[in-house]
Formats: sequence, C-alpha cells, structure tokens
Amino acid sequence: MSFLRSLIGSRSAHNMVKKTPPKPTVPTAIKSSENLVLEDGVETAVFASGCFWGTEHMFDQHYSHLPKWKCVSGYTGGDVTNPSYRQVCSGSTGHAEAVQLTYQKGSVGYGELVEFFYRTHDPTTLNSQGPDRGSQYRSGIFTHSKEQEDIAKAVTAEVQEKYLKGRPIVTAILPAAEWYDAEEYHQKYLNNNPGGYECPTHRFYW
Repeated sequence: MSFLRSLIGSRSAHNMVKKTPPKPTVPTAIKSSENLVLEDGVETAVFASGCFWGTEHMFDQHYSHLPKWKCVSGYTGGDVTNPSYRQVCSGSTGHAEAVQLTYQKGSVGYGELVEFFYRTHDPTTLNSQGPDRGSQYRSGIFTHSKEQEDIAKAVTAEVQEKYLKGRPIVTAILPAAEWYDAEEYHQKYLNNNPGGYECPTHRFYW
C-alpha cells in the first residue's frame, strides 16, 4: 500500500466479524493441531504477506478467540533501527510489512497458522502482492525456533505439492529479526477504517 492509501478510507469504527478458521489440510498442519494441551506462556509467530492491513485483518478475524491472543502490525527483516512507515514504503530500509502473533502455547498448532498464511495470499509472486510492488511486500516467515523452522519448511513443501504445482513458492523462511511495531494508526486498520484499502490477494485460495 502507498503512503497515499493510508490517508484514504472511512474513520468510523465497526465491530470485526469473527469467523471460524478453516481446518488444516496438509499433513504437518493437521498433525500440529492434534492433541493440543494448553501450556504456560505464549508462543510468537511472525508472517509477512504483503500489505499488513489485510494480513492482520485475516488473522484477527479467524484467531482472535485464542487465549492471550495479540496481533500487531509492524516491520521486520531490515537494517534500519525503528523505521517509519514512510521509510519502509520507500523500499530503502529492507524491512517487510508483517504481523506478529502471540497466543497461549498449546491453543493452536503452529503448522495450522503456517497453512493459514499460505492460503490467504499469493506466495508465488516475488516482492509483490496484487497491485503492491516492492520488497516491503515480500512473502516471508520469520521463525523463533528450530521447531518452527522445520514445521514451516514442511508445510511449505506440502502446500507446493498439493496446491501450487508449477508455480514455485518464493516465500523466504528466515530466523526472526528485530521487530518494530508500526505506527498506531496501522493497528486494526481495517476494523477502524472499513472503507480502507485491502490487497485483493488477501482471500482464501482453498
């Protein structure tokens, strides 16, 4: 999304419609969601799939019922400290627009979240989503442990085989980098601005 788009749209808030998340369909995602037991503490997951307004909205709609849930829009994967939205939009900082999810351990399988990430954007377009162009809109998974990395890679291979044959996934799977929350007006943007821009690739593909 451009800086101009951030100024477009209604300012009247509305209640977000909560929806039931789709069931996982690939083996690793299914396995990660079986026999879940709540544990102390929280787990963190970070995904980049284009304009963070739509990414945040999709995850919040389907997973905000989870205990200790929090979904924050922000910037990661770059080399500038505490970047501004203007800087990130210029493509000069190396950051991706992303969402940081936190939730109680054992409340959802990480593999399920990875499949949800894949099924709600186009992971085959390099440095772009829909009309949005630039490295800040790249597809990426930023992992916080070896377990997350292994699950992310397994789900990626399974999604490629089952749903995207002939269309190579270009999603980068990298260790989590420094995270910076986006400016306050980006948080829950589509909930607070129902007429705001949402990338057309943020929809269900299966």
